Amino acid sequence: MKYGMNLMLWADDMDDGLLPVLESLRRTGYDGVEVPVFDLDPSKWATWARRLDDLGLERTANHVVAPEYNPVSLDPTVQRRAYEHMQKVVDCCAAVGATILAGPHQIALGVFSGRGPTDEEWSRSVDHIRRVAEYAAGAGLTLTEEVVNRFELYLLNTMAQAIRFVDEVGQPNCLVHLDTFHANIEEKLPGDSIRAAGPRIGYVHISENDRGVPGTGHVAWDATFAALHAIGYDGWLTVESFGDALPNLAAATKIWRPLFDSPDQVATEGLAFMKRKVAQHYGAAPA
Repeated sequence: MKYGMNLMLWADDMDDGLLPVLESLRRTGYDGVEVPVFDLDPSKWATWARRLDDLGLERTANHVVAPEYNPVSLDPTVQRRAYEHMQKVVDCCAAVGATILAGPHQIALGVFSGRGPTDEEWSRSVDHIRRVAEYAAGAGLTLTEEVVNRFELYLLNTMAQAIRFVDEVGQPNCLVHLDTFHANIEEKLPGDSIRAAGPRIGYVHISENDRGVPGTGHVAWDATFAALHAIGYDGWLTVESFGDALPNLAAATKIWRPLFDSPDQVATEGLAFMKRKVAQHYGAAPA
C-alpha cells in the first residue's frame, strides 16, 4: 500500500511556495503526492520531477477535462482537439514521473445535456479513452477513470458503469478510479460495488462525505476497507480534501464553509486514519 496526498488542498498548480508543504508531507510519512497537471509545459514538469525525487516523494497526477476538449462532442474538430490535448497531458505526466493519471477524462466536467449518456456519446468516449490509453502505454502511464457523482458529470456515476466502460476500452492500463466521496452519494452498497469491480480498481481517493478530514463523517469506511482487502487492493490510497482558501477551487468544489482547522490537520489525521483502517482490515500494524 502507498499513501498519497492530493496537492489541490493547497494549490491548483505547482510553484515554489509548495516546497514547505512537500517537505512537511514527507516528514509526516506520505509516500507521494498527487500533482495537478493543468499547465502543459513538459519542461516545468521535468524540473518538478527532480525536486520531488530529491524530497523522496513519488507522484501520481490528476487532470479534469474542460468543455472545449469534450471528447463526446458531436463536433469532429473538438474530438480531435480532445485527443491532442490528452496527448499533451500524458507527456507532462511522463515528464514529472507520474505512474498514474487519475480523474474523469471520459467526458468534460460540469457539462450536461439534460439527459443521460446516449449510446453514441458512450461509444465516442470509449473510443477516445482507448486511444489515450494506447498513447499513455508508451509512457508507462496508467489511466484511472474516476467515477463521479451525477451532479458533476453524467457518464460514469456508478461502479457498474465504470466496470462496463473499462471492459469496453479493453486496455490493461485503463482502470477504475474509486473516490469514496462520490461512492457515498451514488452507490447503494459501496463494499459490494468494490467487490464487483475487483482488480479493475487501480486508484483510490480517500475523501470524507463533506470533503473534510477522513474518518470524521459517515462514509462507509469499514465496508470500503474490508472490500478493498477482499479484492487484494494494495495500490495508492490518496487523501482528497478541499478547503475554502483558494477561491477558484472552492467555487469548483462548492466549499462554502470551513471543514477543518488547517490543511496540516487533514494531512496528519488523514494519514493516521488510513493506516488505522489498513491495520484493522488488512491485519498489518500501522507503519
